[in-house]
Amino acid sequence: MWFILGVIAIAATCINLYQYATGKDYKLAMAMGLSFTALTLCAEYSLVSEWVKSEDWSALGEVLNFERVLWFLTIVSILLNIAPILLERKSKK
Repeated sequence: MWFILGVIAIAATCINLYQYATGKDYKLAMAMGLSFTALTLCAEYSLVSEWVKSEDWSALGEVLNFERVLWFLTIVSILLNIAPILLERKSKK
């Protein structure tokens, strides 16, 4: 589930950037990109909590290696989704 939500978040972010580049209204795509990023993280958290409940420590150990990757990708998603707003403000000044 987290993988599907992540792919949707990436697609929404690409649509956001494309719509900004073409001068169309990008705010809905931006909201969708950020929302699906949050849903991806929630799905990942649910998966990890199930592993803890079932005491699958080897699976949990493998996921802990990806903690930094999740932080990095979340920060990149936020920055890419708000980039049009920042660029728009910069061009107005």
